[in-house]
Amino acid sequence: MPSERITFVGHDGAQLAARLDLPDGPHQATAIFAHCFTCTKDIAAARRISQRLAGLGIGVLRFDFTGLGHSQGEFANTNFTSNVQDILAAATYLTGRNMAPTLLIGHSLGGAAVLRAAPQINGIRAVATLNAPFDPAHILKAFETDIHTIETEGCAQVQLGHGAFPITDSFLKDVSQANLIDAIGHLKAALLVLHAPRDEIVGIDNATGIFVAAKHPKSFVTLDDADHLISRAADAEYAAQVIATWASRYLALKHPAPPPGAPEGVVRVSEADPDGFLQDIQSGPLHHSIADEPLAYGGTNRGMTPYGFLAAGLGACTSMTIRMYARRKGWPLKHVRVDVTQGKVHAQDASNADKIDLFTRRIHLDGDLTPDQREKLRQIADKCPVHGTLTRGSQVETLLADD
Repeated sequence: MPSERITFVGHDGAQLAARLDLPDGPHQATAIFAHCFTCTKDIAAARRISQRLAGLGIGVLRFDFTGLGHSQGEFANTNFTSNVQDILAAATYLTGRNMAPTLLIGHSLGGAAVLRAAPQINGIRAVATLNAPFDPAHILKAFETDIHTIETEGCAQVQLGHGAFPITDSFLKDVSQANLIDAIGHLKAALLVLHAPRDEIVGIDNATGIFVAAKHPKSFVTLDDADHLISRAADAEYAAQVIATWASRYLALKHPAPPPGAPEGVVRVSEADPDGFLQDIQSGPLHHSIADEPLAYGGTNRGMTPYGFLAAGLGACTSMTIRMYARRKGWPLKHVRVDVTQGKVHAQDASNADKIDLFTRRIHLDGDLTPDQREKLRQIADKCPVHGTLTRGSQVETLLADD
């Protein structure tokens, strides 16, 4: 997946650092991802969700707000309104590249910011929020013990989990005056609210407020036991899949579920999580699946193993071959089930001391079949093309692509 490091001009002229994650195949839509308060574009949730959406055909611009991460500017001079203006600047940049955004995604306070920004950006068709506050002033709870000092001295260094940040009295005033009800009511875009019921930073009641204030079309999806930062890879993967599938209705994606780009006749396997073993598998332009490894082997167990796919190919081909033969003969076969197991046995050839793979098929045939018919269908199973490929042996040619 190509990822460009770029900069664009923020609300006050500062250069904002960003990443533009693009699909390997056709670029079907563009989104802007706004990160949480005092976070950066590279927080795990932003990175994983952005990369997964890019794998599903949606380019994503994620950037550091003014004064954060690798962006220029002074954080002390920023506030909620400036965050909204930075999102508008990101939209202007993308439009200038003929990639006008149609989807906005915001995490935590970034979710509140995209709700405020969306009515001001032409062409936004869908907005998704993740653990977002209904009232931006909710963020004040994170440093309520410092508020008196800020109001008295005009500014104070506030410890917020991963670092100390200068919070000014102008920030307090700005976020306290921010109200999302009007913006949500005039969204003119489909809304998806994703929230974790056990979020201890921004409670689930915030999701209720956003959802009630919005007009249809609107949807709510629980993030179950995810934490506020959506730090687990499985939770980020789930959020990305939900957003892509939901947004496909409003962004007119041709194939929202599979990562696009593999031509007919090609099975393309692309790494989906560089920190684990999750793989996107695309068979031609229409069919998608995922592969993984079990937890015990460092995977996340979100898909079948490679050997599982091999066994599945044998089982599927066996069932199809039996069905085609019974259909042609007009036999009363109601249902076929094939259980495939795989193990290792010593090769029969005495000159070969290595073990070979043994696939065992247990075929279940349901129907009023005679013993002769059942035996014939067992024999037909060996005519399955995948069976022939496995038993005849194959050669694999390995080439390096020029790119």
